[in-house]
Amino acid sequence: MHDTAVAIAAFVAYLLVVLAIGLYATRFSSAGVSEFFVGGRRMHRFVVALSAVVSGRSAWLLLAVSGMAYARGVSAIWAVTGYTVAELLLFLFYAPRMRRFADRYDTVTVPDFFAARFGGSPALRLLLATVILVFMTGYVASQFVGGGKAFAGSFALSPTAGILITAGIVLGYTAMGGFLAVSLTDMVQAIIMIGALVLLPALAIADRGGLATALGELRTLDAVSLDPTALTAGAAVGFLGIGLGSPGQPHIVVRYLSIADPRQLRYSAAVGTFWNVVMGAGAVAVGVTARLYFPSAEALPGADVETVYPLLAQRHLPPILFGLVVSSIFAAIMSTADSQLLVAASAVVRDVYEKVAKAGTPVPQERLVRLSRLAVAGLVVIAVGIGMIADQLVFWLVLFSWAGLGAALGPTSLLALFWKRTTRAGVLAGIVAGSATVVVWYFTPALKSRLYELIPAFAMGLLATLVVSLMTTPPEDTDAMMAAMEGREP
Repeated sequence: MHDTAVAIAAFVAYLLVVLAIGLYATRFSSAGVSEFFVGGRRMHRFVVALSAVVSGRSAWLLLAVSGMAYARGVSAIWAVTGYTVAELLLFLFYAPRMRRFADRYDTVTVPDFFAARFGGSPALRLLLATVILVFMTGYVASQFVGGGKAFAGSFALSPTAGILITAGIVLGYTAMGGFLAVSLTDMVQAIIMIGALVLLPALAIADRGGLATALGELRTLDAVSLDPTALTAGAAVGFLGIGLGSPGQPHIVVRYLSIADPRQLRYSAAVGTFWNVVMGAGAVAVGVTARLYFPSAEALPGADVETVYPLLAQRHLPPILFGLVVSSIFAAIMSTADSQLLVAASAVVRDVYEKVAKAGTPVPQERLVRLSRLAVAGLVVIAVGIGMIADQLVFWLVLFSWAGLGAALGPTSLLALFWKRTTRAGVLAGIVAGSATVVVWYFTPALKSRLYELIPAFAMGLLATLVVSLMTTPPEDTDAMMAAMEGREP
């Protein structure tokens, strides 16, 4: 009982820090929608680096990747390689163009970017908002499910209670502090996650007698688990293809819009990539090391491999450090869920209400911020409802939502940024083709078993955008827009 109380106290201390940050940021975030949704485009390069990295990782990294490494071995490293490389390239090439365009055309959201690039079409903005809301709400629900699992594995609470507690905490600081609170808490959460992912496998290996002893035991238990090439070609393509989804994730892209100086994105790229590598390797090390202590999945609660991270921590860490490891799970969950809630709320308030329903009518900034907070609350309620009835693993819930956003917004945003011949009709076609392919592929077992749905869906979105764009007329001021992206005068 004493150990449990100490662990809970450490976890509560972490939560109080998070809520204090939300309270601190409230005054700044209340100034207007730019402050609430992108921090007034004044965020520090280090905050942007860590925030971009952890907002894309979620419970999927700590629970699902560690569980996959437990089941498959070190070949699970390919699941983190694709997005690590993709996000490095985004920081270096995609982000500067997006950020410079945002300055010239005052864009706050991803639909803002598309609307400015292709003439402010209500149909395009509404389609984008719909895609974001559908997939993002499912994404948030998966984070709440992850919170339920974490509570169940750590403090013997029911998953339902865990979902409700997770949702309540995220709602509190996100609605209060907006983007500034989300970014600052992401930075704190990144530090906790990184520390836990480095410390836990190191202690577990040391308790086993050191690295050489641990590797010897793993070879005896299952030599294949130490082979990084022990996967099929289809699995390798699917894992690496996860990175295709990165340019389509609005909760990552909005970080690029928030940095104070786009020239600092190279620094953010170096810092973000380094910690992406450390966290990915740590999650795989946790899963592989757990095989030494739980040789069979039947030894896990409900035979669920996604519980190995908290179980390994409970076994090897003193109560106060175990409380911090539990905090790291919630750091991963919250750092993604809060960002996604802001993006989904911006789709409702900025893109549907202000830019479509109230187009041409000035709306006071105070009202927009108030509506944004209400939108966050409403979306939390919907996501909790989905999480309560979800019967999918966190891994697949996340990958489905990641694929839907990646296929709809990834190829279209890349072409809009780098190909001047892109047209509004092409983007509309690409969004529909990409998202529809994800849904059809996912719910067709014969297709899903062969390849991760993001790969064919991304290709279909890219092809549709290219073909339809070549058949239609691009905007007249394309040269000026390309100049804005490149940081030069038209």
